[in-house]
Amino acid sequence: MALCVVPAACSESSQLQGNSGPSGGTIVVATTAEPDALFPPVTATLQGRQVTELLFDNLAQVGTGMNSLGDSGFVPRLAQSWTWADDSLSIAFKLNPKAAWHDGRPVRPSDVVFSFHIYTDSTVGSPVAAQLSQIDSISSRDSTTAVVWFKHKYPRQFFDAASQMLILPEHIYSAPGDSVVRKAAELNPVGSGRFRFGNWKYGESITLLADTLNYRGRPGIDRVQFVIAPEFTTALTKFLTGEADVFEALRPENLADLSKHPGLKTIRLPGMAYVFMQFNLRDPKNPANQHEIFSNKALRTALSMALDRDAMVRNVFDSLASVAVGPTVRAYPTTPKSLPRIAFDTEKARRMLDSLGWRDTNGDGVRERNGRELTFSMLVPSSSRSRERMAVLIQEQFRQVGVRATIESLDFPALMQRQSDRDFDTMLWAWQLTPSPSGLRQTWTSTSSRTKSGSNFGSYENRQFDVLVDSALAESNSERSIQIFERAYKVIIDDAPAIWLYEPKTVLGVQGRIRTTPMRPDAWWLSIADWTIPPGERIPRDRVPPGK
Repeated sequence: MALCVVPAACSESSQLQGNSGPSGGTIVVATTAEPDALFPPVTATLQGRQVTELLFDNLAQVGTGMNSLGDSGFVPRLAQSWTWADDSLSIAFKLNPKAAWHDGRPVRPSDVVFSFHIYTDSTVGSPVAAQLSQIDSISSRDSTTAVVWFKHKYPRQFFDAASQMLILPEHIYSAPGDSVVRKAAELNPVGSGRFRFGNWKYGESITLLADTLNYRGRPGIDRVQFVIAPEFTTALTKFLTGEADVFEALRPENLADLSKHPGLKTIRLPGMAYVFMQFNLRDPKNPANQHEIFSNKALRTALSMALDRDAMVRNVFDSLASVAVGPTVRAYPTTPKSLPRIAFDTEKARRMLDSLGWRDTNGDGVRERNGRELTFSMLVPSSSRSRERMAVLIQEQFRQVGVRATIESLDFPALMQRQSDRDFDTMLWAWQLTPSPSGLRQTWTSTSSRTKSGSNFGSYENRQFDVLVDSALAESNSERSIQIFERAYKVIIDDAPAIWLYEPKTVLGVQGRIRTTPMRPDAWWLSIADWTIPPGERIPRDRVPPGK
């Protein structure tokens, strides 16, 4: 058996003292959307992740190096050590004996078993379930050891076992599968993270408080408050005027404003999200039928050709984004150095539409076929100014080839409901990626298209793509894995189930009094418990007594 014991991170000091000592202060994060839920198995939005990942812990967490192969670089959380079986078909996680839930109860192996059951219960509908499909079961070996059993060996066993699930307290959330989500919605979340839940003023803010007796050490600050400002300008103003300390959605034009505020700084991280225009390949009103327009691959290709993505990205982002390469990001080690793209070619797009029978026969500027106009709607979240701007540019470039696209700008809850119901023609959406490319199974494979918990909302299905993704994820040799991923990406790019629009860089605005620590590119917030505010630089909100 192989034993791995990893020391706790040295930055997680248990000797931080309080609001006037080395620790203390408040960090206010301006965010443009409300979390969808604070129950980890069903949380699907970035805002939901940010809060729940501060309240709950994994068994172990991916390190700043972003490795998801084997167990190298993983940082202990609830598990203080782990042991691989000789045949690599199980891993025994030894829980930290000091680990406790925020209500004081100890964390037990039975909580790990319970969490796996909840995440994989089909009545719960967790979007993570598909990524746990290669785990056979989890059992309790003794009072401090949880054993994860696998169906077979594969390169990302440890990542799936240790980092896909945030562990839940069984004594809090235990309920029949079909009611556990409802029960969770009625409760204040109870986790084991270095922050505990304070309050949620819906539409205004969510406050998290330092768990001063946490097994991993007291946080360097007393509280984190997420202030919800759906309008981008409002959120930016809160940051520029000092009402907020952190804002993660800065745009090129904002950087000039920041230069006028010497107390502000920016931190740039590699982009870990891609934005795309998703085609719904099924009829929104009758999903059993194919979409009248978008079920045709040649038409989707023509629409992709009609867009000058390079010019649009420069227009909206200047140098703070790149044209997306596909359903991946350049920062991934599994992303090939170059991938084919459907090139911008207006004339060819027009010829393809002509050949498909879509012609402007009445001279009104809009193509039609068999009495049906080539017109459709684009759903856009009103909280994303960049996507709204991009939608306007897309609308105009489609108009130039005889296509009418209308823009439906919806608040986030309304858009997510339409998305969940698959009630849309097209949608400008984004995926924030985790360290493992296994998320492709959840977002673009056939299984995810057909299951309630799947996130393949456009219903794209290609068996060849599915097989290649599975093969790439199963390949332990990194070079061969990249080669197989390249073949998979070529298939989906050629199928054009979406137009891959842009890959934004993360530009984090931070107030100068805050001392940050190294951040993981895909999840800057994970290190916030180690951030500090020097006593001499604290402002009035930093001096609110701990626990308030």
